[in-house]
Amino acid sequence: MPILGSIIKGAIGIRSSIPSRKNAYKQQVRQLKKLIAKAQFTDFGNHFNFSELALQDDPIKTFQKNVPLYDYQGIFDAWWHRALKGERDICWPGKINYFALSSGTSESASKHIPVTKAMIKSIQRGTLRQVLSTKHFNFPKEQFETEILFVGGSTNLNFNGTYFSGDLSGITTGTQPRWFQNFTLPGPEIRSQSNWENKLQDLVLNAKKWDVGFICGVPAWIQILFEKIIKHYNVKTIHDVWPNLAIFVHGGVSIQPYKESINALCGKDLIYMDTYMASEGFIAYQERPNELQGMKLLTDNLIFFEFIPFNEENFDSEGNVKPHVETIDLKSVELNKDYALVISNSAGAWRYLIGDTIRFTDLDRNEVIVTGRTKHFLSLCGEHLSVDNMNKAINLASKDLGVIINEYCVEGKPYQGLFAHHWYIGTDRPVDELLLKEKLDEHLKTLNDDYAVERKHALKEIIVTVLPNQTFIDFLASKNKLGGQSKFPRVLKGKQLNEWLAFLANHKK
Repeated sequence: MPILGSIIKGAIGIRSSIPSRKNAYKQQVRQLKKLIAKAQFTDFGNHFNFSELALQDDPIKTFQKNVPLYDYQGIFDAWWHRALKGERDICWPGKINYFALSSGTSESASKHIPVTKAMIKSIQRGTLRQVLSTKHFNFPKEQFETEILFVGGSTNLNFNGTYFSGDLSGITTGTQPRWFQNFTLPGPEIRSQSNWENKLQDLVLNAKKWDVGFICGVPAWIQILFEKIIKHYNVKTIHDVWPNLAIFVHGGVSIQPYKESINALCGKDLIYMDTYMASEGFIAYQERPNELQGMKLLTDNLIFFEFIPFNEENFDSEGNVKPHVETIDLKSVELNKDYALVISNSAGAWRYLIGDTIRFTDLDRNEVIVTGRTKHFLSLCGEHLSVDNMNKAINLASKDLGVIINEYCVEGKPYQGLFAHHWYIGTDRPVDELLLKEKLDEHLKTLNDDYAVERKHALKEIIVTVLPNQTFIDFLASKNKLGGQSKFPRVLKGKQLNEWLAFLANHKK
């Protein structure tokens, strides 16, 4: 590790330039041309005349005109199902050997997202760039001589004779260069564990052997790991076991609902670094120390980005994109507006709606924050409530009442001829439900003008049910979704809502 620390510290000292918005657009044109050229002789490329597109200096407008937008079901039914059967050269050259299974905030059962060698390499490049970006954090060389712990999915992938499947983190970890695997934890034996409870136990039992300085994972499961380590070794904080722990690289969900409770488990402040990793690739990472800043889009890493303004003109009340919607490119986006993200990548996702909504916070640096999911928002009567609004309101209400809230979800429903929001909130401390409801409602009105208007009219009531945190974990367990990459959906609709209500009914019994 000291050798690696010296190498990394030397590498991050190299001056890096900040691409301007104009340069980033040129990068995006080059990425699209590379993607089109690579896939021009696939079935998808032949169907949409990629050979002609590859010859154009700026193919963006023609590409957008010729190729339709796809959501998961649309592209799977039209194209990906053939790759899943083992057919070659469907949307990307060659045979697809890996499929990432979606992590579970979607209502759909196990989406199979294609993963190629080219995509894995782009993820590795993105990871390296994030490591190099730590020059802005001014860490001492000794910090890079500590160990890096990845708490992710199992590298023991499922193989059905045609392809391997599992969490993207398990696929990428298992295919990392051997030299890099040797410098990261927890080691191949624990990484391959498929049973999440057994993996947690092994992590706890080995914790004192490691000098962890960096930890990476989804906030909910990192918090649980910290709690188990503290309890097992009968210490006060995680720093009594890992005194050099300084950096938490997180992703998957907003850190806001978890930060206070994670801080309470620490003996000193952690530096939080946000990462935007989806099943479709490495999209963005936090480059600067200020946590209020967004994450820098990877505009030159074999992903081409498009953006759809997330409003009623383009999306219906269920979050489905309307027909004949036009996208915009990087040079046309504006600050502080929500956009549904569309990508084309090096695994055969073409003009693909990944389901996330983002907002630009800095146009020169191409920095964004994730504001929610296209289908995980509430707009029963025009309140336009995003997950970002919900996270902030939950955080503010918890501070007002002096309680820690890690998990929550909300449903919208008819109520006395109008509408209501029913919140299910997880906390292990006593709290007055009525007072929590008032605080939550008060902050949402401040954060969202549309919500404030509708609370005077069609949004008649707010209902709050407080539950132990364990209830949310038990629900994930009942769906076989315990694990490093699983997270609880914030807005429940349709099948997910029915499953949740049935689970609560049985849980009461």
